[in-house]
Amino acid sequence: MRSGNNNNNTRLGQWPSSCILVCLLILAISKGSLASLTILHSAKAKGAVCLDGSAPAFQLDKGFGDGANNWLVHLEGGGWCDSMEDCKARVITCHGSSKRMSKYKLTGILSHNRTYNPNFYNWNRILVHYCDGSSYTGDVEEVDPKYNLYFRGQRVFNAVIEHLLELGMKNATNALLTGCSAGGIGSMLHCDQFRAMLSPTTKVKCVADGGYFIRTKDISGNYFLEGVYDAVVNLHGSAKNLPSSCTSRMKPSLCFFPENALPTVQTPIFIVNSLYDSWQIAINLASNKADTEQLWTHCKYNITDCSQSQIQTLKDFRQDFLRQLKAGVGNNPSRGMFINTCRTHCQTEFQFKWLGDKLSKLNNKAVAEVVGDWFYDRSTFQQIDYEHDIPHECVMNPQEPNPNNMYHWLPWAV
Repeated sequence: MRSGNNNNNTRLGQWPSSCILVCLLILAISKGSLASLTILHSAKAKGAVCLDGSAPAFQLDKGFGDGANNWLVHLEGGGWCDSMEDCKARVITCHGSSKRMSKYKLTGILSHNRTYNPNFYNWNRILVHYCDGSSYTGDVEEVDPKYNLYFRGQRVFNAVIEHLLELGMKNATNALLTGCSAGGIGSMLHCDQFRAMLSPTTKVKCVADGGYFIRTKDISGNYFLEGVYDAVVNLHGSAKNLPSSCTSRMKPSLCFFPENALPTVQTPIFIVNSLYDSWQIAINLASNKADTEQLWTHCKYNITDCSQSQIQTLKDFRQDFLRQLKAGVGNNPSRGMFINTCRTHCQTEFQFKWLGDKLSKLNNKAVAEVVGDWFYDRSTFQQIDYEHDIPHECVMNPQEPNPNNMYHWLPWAV
């Protein structure tokens, strides 16, 4: 996300404490394993480093039983930094330096428990920690002399995958690249590369969760997110690492939008998203910078506080989303979709969302069920919630904290 002079409460001033709160939230709500944090020191020889020059990191929970030769690599999200000052602010957080990282409990699609993750529980499950601010696309050789910043997200991705190949992924029977939010974009942009790095005999697919960001005007009439991507591509040197099939047709920053990037992706991919993604409503549509009169302060987090004109604006956003979704996914039968209307962001990482409830499910099926069926070719699934034309709250376990209340500022969820 962008820094600067606006007063948006999603900005980086809150990020150091948010890294701590992320860990506390995950520990409080999860039933997963606490896999050790591996700092990949060997990556530094390849120039694959976080923003501050520290080595990248990941967590690996080893597979077992008949899943020991299957691999799931999940790219953590955490927004973007689009200026030197913005990226400098990240280096004192877990999203800019491995020195600030802590291990997370692995839940949802990363859980080791068959009850909570019936299709992938015994795979080798890897969480790649996000520390570059470019959705793993940056590659600038020169180190910024003023702030001593490194823009090497693409190298980090390469180094981690190469290391996992050495650990045994090169002989994988099945492999799945997944990601949430900025990591969801990363899984889209790197899907075909991931396929190419693995054996031709490996079954490879990808899942992008909460990463279907759309190019739409915010309430002030500006294309806010396009401006962010313009700056990210320029600062991080991302253009050369974006799909050439896209950049040959339009300016590189537009290739961060799935509408433009997905049509030429050859590897099967599954899209998990909400038509009313809570981050996109709060930031892409109605950020504090755009909402100068603070008319959306309550509406963007609670539909009951919206006026009729605001509800219509939300419906217009939904129509933009549907149009761009169809343009990106197309009619490819190898692709899957789970598109509900919950006011939420990212649905594969949290246990209660992964298994779902009656309001979040589609055709009475949870994300965990349909992604598994799709990967193993048991059935296809391309469902969109047309029943609800306004966002709704999906029921949470009353004993678990509601992270939606925090999504508008937690960095890893953007």
